[in-house]
Amino acid sequence: MVRLTRIYTRLGDEGDTHLGDMSRARKTSPRVVAYGEVDELNAAIGVARAHGVDGRIDAWLAVVQNDLFDLGADLCVPPGGDAERSRLRVEPAQVERLEAWCEELNATLPDLTSFVLPAGSPAAAALHLARTICRRAERSCVALADAEPVTPAALAYLNRLSDLLFILARAANRGAGGDVLWVPGEHRSTGAGPGAGERG
Repeated sequence: MVRLTRIYTRLGDEGDTHLGDMSRARKTSPRVVAYGEVDELNAAIGVARAHGVDGRIDAWLAVVQNDLFDLGADLCVPPGGDAERSRLRVEPAQVERLEAWCEELNATLPDLTSFVLPAGSPAAAALHLARTICRRAERSCVALADAEPVTPAALAYLNRLSDLLFILARAANRGAGGDVLWVPGEHRSTGAGPGAGERG
């Protein structure tokens, strides 16, 4: 169990921070940015839960929030070194659990006929916001992986989680009129004249 006895330390006042292995890094380093965005994602999921979701979905999201702390702990310690075997790393089984939830819930939803707008009920909109933050966190982790080692399952987890959040948002909208679909060009002006839409 982690024990926190002091919240502020003053050690980061000049723009540096400790990684999980106690090495120092700039707060703008790709590794710190990556796990910082995972933290932001976790907070966004908390907001979505606060808007009220189905009990089963809420239970799933509680598991995801704990998993995201595992993911942050994974990202904040570069792989390798003598203590690697004792490090907390994301495991393929955690990714597989997300896949099972995706399959289970998606089977209950109607087929899509267009792209979905991030709208609808407050819970659905919050889940869509969490999805976009998840995609950003994934991009940051990919950028980190291009420069330094990253646990493969950590990348896969974020990729699968964004899919799950999309499906959860659709499920949250079932009781609020269903999906809000994109209608291409619905609000374009008419009679724009010859050449409208041409690209120079």
